[in-house]
Amino acid sequence: MELKEKKSTTNTSNKNINIPKKTLEKAYRLMQTAYQMAVTYDENRAVCSKYVHSTSRGHEAIQLAAAFQLQPFDFAAPYYRDESILLGIGMQPYELMLQLMGKKDDPFSGGRTYYGHPSLKREGFPTIPHQSSATGMQAIPATGMAHGLHYLEGQGLLKGNNKPVVVCSLGDGSVTEGEVSEAMQMAVLHKLPIVYLIQDNEWGISATGKEMRAMDAYEFVTGFKGMERMRVDGSDFVESFEGMKKAFDYVRKNRGPILVHATTPLLGHHTSGVRKEWYRGDFDLNEHQKSDPIPKLRKALKAAGYKEKDIVGLEDDVRAFVQSEYARALNAEDPDPATVENHEFAPTPITEEKGQRKPRGAEKVVMVDAALHAIDDILKQHPEALFYGQDVGGTLGGVFREAATLAQKYGDGRVFNTPIQEAYIVGSTAGMSAVGAKAIVEIQFADYIWPGINQLVEELSKSCYLSQGQFPIQSLIRVPIGAYGGGGPYHSGSVESTLLNIRGIKVVYPSNAADMKGLMKAAFHDPNPVVMLEHKGLYWSKVPGTEEAKTFEPDGEYIVPLGKARVDQYAADEAMENGESCLVITYGMGVYWAKAASKKFEGRVEILDLRTLNPIDWEGVIEAVKRHNKALVLTEEPLQNSFAESLAGRIAQECFEILDAPVMTYGALNLPAIALNVDLEKAMLPTAEKVEAQLEKLLNY
Repeated sequence: MELKEKKSTTNTSNKNINIPKKTLEKAYRLMQTAYQMAVTYDENRAVCSKYVHSTSRGHEAIQLAAAFQLQPFDFAAPYYRDESILLGIGMQPYELMLQLMGKKDDPFSGGRTYYGHPSLKREGFPTIPHQSSATGMQAIPATGMAHGLHYLEGQGLLKGNNKPVVVCSLGDGSVTEGEVSEAMQMAVLHKLPIVYLIQDNEWGISATGKEMRAMDAYEFVTGFKGMERMRVDGSDFVESFEGMKKAFDYVRKNRGPILVHATTPLLGHHTSGVRKEWYRGDFDLNEHQKSDPIPKLRKALKAAGYKEKDIVGLEDDVRAFVQSEYARALNAEDPDPATVENHEFAPTPITEEKGQRKPRGAEKVVMVDAALHAIDDILKQHPEALFYGQDVGGTLGGVFREAATLAQKYGDGRVFNTPIQEAYIVGSTAGMSAVGAKAIVEIQFADYIWPGINQLVEELSKSCYLSQGQFPIQSLIRVPIGAYGGGGPYHSGSVESTLLNIRGIKVVYPSNAADMKGLMKAAFHDPNPVVMLEHKGLYWSKVPGTEEAKTFEPDGEYIVPLGKARVDQYAADEAMENGESCLVITYGMGVYWAKAASKKFEGRVEILDLRTLNPIDWEGVIEAVKRHNKALVLTEEPLQNSFAESLAGRIAQECFEILDAPVMTYGALNLPAIALNVDLEKAMLPTAEKVEAQLEKLLNY
């Protein structure tokens, strides 16, 4: 089904215009504002092109039409050319220019991100969470916002009687991105309240529409059953306004998605760094000029009764206003370099261990059940929490039964299966967080996380920092990890070093049931993205030597702050005093290899379980190194260029004067995958026997 647009009784050549005159005047004033801003930037290229930017020239009509529909309770995900949307919701040229020049008082990022990349949380304005450079990637977080609203509305948790709408703005070239398809699939599957506004100017950067696609976005979405669609002339404000009003009204009433395909000219440069004359011929430029929205709306103003002198007066006023705004912005203060480290993470409320780790009468529990009980507690106590991923819903409850019974207990509105869409699973949590839903999600195996890395890097990790703390993302991502006996190349991998190279996320790696429960709850309450790595070989304590991963179950109040290591095994005082001890720094399965290996050296080996890999407990590491002056960093990952090697290098640098031996490292062989055959797997990975040989070498150094 599609919304049919009647053929244009709203054309500018027709005097039958049913839009208030004040709205037409406001739109024309803002179009002129955007035009004068573009002219000013080009006339002052030496200053304005210091930082790359795009303008909305040619797209002003559809952008203003969309902006005029947005209410303060709505949410928006614009793309980098959408300055006219920002003007349309009430942002001032001065504010946008502060971002253009990277100034301190840039209201979105304090000089940290590009022009046209807003982060807005301001009374009386629609909410615009941070997003990346928005060439398709924003479709998933935007759809996540709509998904979060859908969830909160379904649970009766949405405040007030308003019907919020999300608008996701995309250039047509970005619709070919696979992540856009993931987003649209979920929008129709769950009937989400979102408007996808596609602005089609027939250009990518230097690639034409014919080079990039076999169909435009309007034709493309016929494959998404349940997606309403509409075409509008995005250069005609009157037609655009009526079309966008119809689209927003449809979503507010029906709570389902719609795509609006708006054709527009591209009158400006792709960006200030890629100028139109470099790749576009005169014919193309002249053809696009024929669809300039400004003359069309000027004509509509006259048809509505405005006199030429009044229009000219408006144009003169805008020109003078933009020039004065530019002068103000030019003289504005630059950011203080001393603030560069601010807002890496939002402060967490969990700063100390609480509850009872071993309450009276407690029974022992395996790690997988400790995780299940932690999630159960969270869902019970926090109605805004939901849990989703591949196979975690329904009757299976996860391939490791780590979510068993949760869907039956809380309903498929809260605990549900997703398609095979790792990018959506990860990236949607950013949108969920923005609207107040708190998502717990699962990637089925660590080897499957790679399609979600783009969202983790571009959307989740940067949001708090680039929005100056306005939009930290609360996201708990569970990832079963590690080898467990014949899992083969696609179910056995370790990925922590890759994750630890992503700044702005936290990485947790428990090694026993008590820590699993306490860290899981701390991760949920942390306002930042947390990846929870859960070793499959420890889930059930079935791997020989891992029996101690099964612990007494902590009480329901137990919580362990992130970033605090734990001494799992102490060395004897006498061994330390005699200089006969050493330290093993490890996590996950490494704890059990070290325990087994240390039996030969009774009382001489301390084992420090990091528990959190980022932020790392550096103080705890240094204190432990000082107790022994000899250290081994043990990992399951291939060793070369790993987190373990990085940590060993840092210890060597900062503790050089107290060390009695080089900081040693040990891990898996440097191979691209873990073989299926269990003997080959064993040959690649560390074992207790191999670690024992390393300890002997270190202790005898």
